[in-house]
Amino acid sequence: MKFILFFFLTVMMSASQCKKAKPEMVPSCIQQRIESIKAQPKWNPPAQVDEYEYQGQKVYLFTSDCCDQYIQALDGSCNYICSPSGGITGGGDGKCTDFYKEAKHIRLIWRDER
Repeated sequence: MKFILFFFLTVMMSASQCKKAKPEMVPSCIQQRIESIKAQPKWNPPAQVDEYEYQGQKVYLFTSDCCDQYIQALDGSCNYICSPSGGITGGGDGKCTDFYKEAKHIRLIWRDER
């Protein structure tokens, strides 16, 4: 009887450890933009994509490939929302001046480590 109880508990503990959290999916258009960047020579500074929550929606922030270019915030359908920084002044396009104060960083989606 003890053997059966031990066997049952061992199987149950092993099964519970095999469950893995499903990774959050990245919208296909965001993944396509990442693939497009990967097809280019490595940027300096390296490209990076982060996921934020901003004004109640998921927003994907893409760094730029060079100086004085806007850092772009896109929604899950790759619609342009704003540029919170970058450009000649460094202050972005002025459409989301509160981004860095109000946006909540969710996770790093991708960083070019080539």
